[in-house]
Amino acid sequence: MTPIVLVPGLLCTAEIFAPQAMALWLQGPVTIASTLTGDTIAEMAGAILAAAPPQFALAGISMGGYICLEIMRQAPERVIKLALLDTSARPDTPEQTATRRERVARAQAGEFEAVVAEATEATLHPDRQSDPVLREMNLRMARGVGLEGMVRQQEAIIARIDSRPSLGAINVPTLVLVGDSDPLTPPERAREIAEAIAGAELVVVPNCGHASTIEQPEAVNAALVRWIKA
Repeated sequence: MTPIVLVPGLLCTAEIFAPQAMALWLQGPVTIASTLTGDTIAEMAGAILAAAPPQFALAGISMGGYICLEIMRQAPERVIKLALLDTSARPDTPEQTATRRERVARAQAGEFEAVVAEATEATLHPDRQSDPVLREMNLRMARGVGLEGMVRQQEAIIARIDSRPSLGAINVPTLVLVGDSDPLTPPERAREIAEAIAGAELVVVPNCGHASTIEQPEAVNAALVRWIKA
């Protein structure tokens, strides 16, 4: 059975993959990686590699996808399969960086939970923006990562490199999945990745925003189980 390593996104704990861990466990041992070590995407990737099995299937959501692409640069021989969920190969735009810095400043000034609530609303599908379960889950995960973790992760994201030039070197079975209404890394960003990786499968999840693993867990589970079993 293939070991599976799942990499959470910004301000996310292992809970972001709770539905997937249960679904994938039948296919092989599942590890949900920590993103709490390292000040850069490269350092986070190195820390995950240091703790990971010799070879494994790799999946990441959002910031976790940025880390997965870095893992593919650092140790491609260790990754058997790759899944990139709601992510982008592009670097931050100046506008995105400005938004991140503004949110960090507000969080440091005492508005941490308000910033998390605002970011959650901007992330979810319009039909779920007021979902109390998802809002509480996002707040719970953010508290777990903490203010210091938020600052470190945002700075790492801001400084990330352009991964587009390295996509063509990926030669493992790859799934690229995105919510059809993802406002942060929209379907065209997923399509760009899928078209650059030979043989990659693109899955667009209906009625779904950026947090696909918790917004539409059954659809994501089905795609990931197909991916790992193929």
